[in-house]
Amino acid sequence: MDLKSGHIAWTHSLEQVSTYPTLTENAACDVVIIGAGISGALTAYELSKAGLRVIVVDKRRAGHGSTCASTGLLQFSNDKTLTSCIHTFGRESGTRFYTLCKEAVEKLLRIKDELIMDPELIPRQSLYYASEEADVPSLKEEYEQLSLCGFDVLWLEAPQIKARYGFSKPAAILSSGDAEVNPFRFVHALLDTAVSRYQVQIYEETRIVHHDWHVNGVRLMSDKRAAIEASYAIFATGYETQEMKADRNTVTESTYALVTEPIPNIDEIWPDRCLIWETARPYLYMRTTVDNRIVAGGLDVATSIPEERDRLLKHKTYLLEQEIEKLFPTLAPIRTQYAWAAAFCSTHDGYPMIGPHPQYPRCFFIEGYGGNGIAYSTIAANIIHLLIEQGDHPDAHLFSLTRSPHPAPPVS
Repeated sequence: MDLKSGHIAWTHSLEQVSTYPTLTENAACDVVIIGAGISGALTAYELSKAGLRVIVVDKRRAGHGSTCASTGLLQFSNDKTLTSCIHTFGRESGTRFYTLCKEAVEKLLRIKDELIMDPELIPRQSLYYASEEADVPSLKEEYEQLSLCGFDVLWLEAPQIKARYGFSKPAAILSSGDAEVNPFRFVHALLDTAVSRYQVQIYEETRIVHHDWHVNGVRLMSDKRAAIEASYAIFATGYETQEMKADRNTVTESTYALVTEPIPNIDEIWPDRCLIWETARPYLYMRTTVDNRIVAGGLDVATSIPEERDRLLKHKTYLLEQEIEKLFPTLAPIRTQYAWAAAFCSTHDGYPMIGPHPQYPRCFFIEGYGGNGIAYSTIAANIIHLLIEQGDHPDAHLFSLTRSPHPAPPVS
């Protein structure tokens, strides 16, 4: 699958990157993870820390799939608002989903202190503003729902936004408890730590071409005719999972991002460096980096055809630059150093897909589709860990791969 194109920033942020061999001999473990992106790395770290023998394989080099095209926003809020989650799934389910995302960000902030390399994971607030006056009533309802459920949020009127940030928007929610991360560094920090402390084995440029299962486990065969015997397999193959088994709940589109040149005076115009996003759909979002750049992304288009996606990259980069200049006119002209286009998957109902599938015994899938994929991967690592160790998890039903993509309205 053609996942991305353009010039991606994160792969240039590490001077030395660990490399791993290709699998050439048969191997055995408790759990084999297919995919060395953020989902695979988080899950490998969690399972190996718990004492399981883990092997990770990837047909590319680690972190070079969709992960390096991520813009690294870590939020408890989602593309689907809490209000919409409650309307679709009911208050208990919607609130639990948002709580799990909040706990995921908290867990990521704890994990970073355990790693042998700095992943540039930094706590941030988020500013979620009304794109136009007509969006204010629904944004206010979202604020009330978040506040009612105990989330740390503050309502800002237009004068307060102007005073804090210097730009004019009708209203906004300022939330605490979010973060940003360099996704490529994070993958390698997780994998390097898992290898050095917990003896995880990693094999790059190793393509799995066949798998089958038996009563006690699974058997995977690589393109080099090396086999892996494991008790369980976890497919952390991201959007490419759809090539293996297409899910009715999946929507595939294309998205765009840029990273500017360093901006020396960024703290003067963006003093709290909060994450910024908006109510419009598809939405625009922005963040900063540790080396004083701006990351901007969004402007998604409803195509999964790489040629169509890539043809729009230059124009979308220009539009993203214009959006930054609208918020921060003193920064004009914005100078982009990196820009890329990428495939992007979401779900019809707004929840990720995590867990087993009846057609694949002893296998688990992590499909953290949506704009909050790193938080979803963190949730998935915890759920799959308990499913393997205990056979159950109290939240697993929320993310079932076999659920209807168009659930019936909740009973009031």
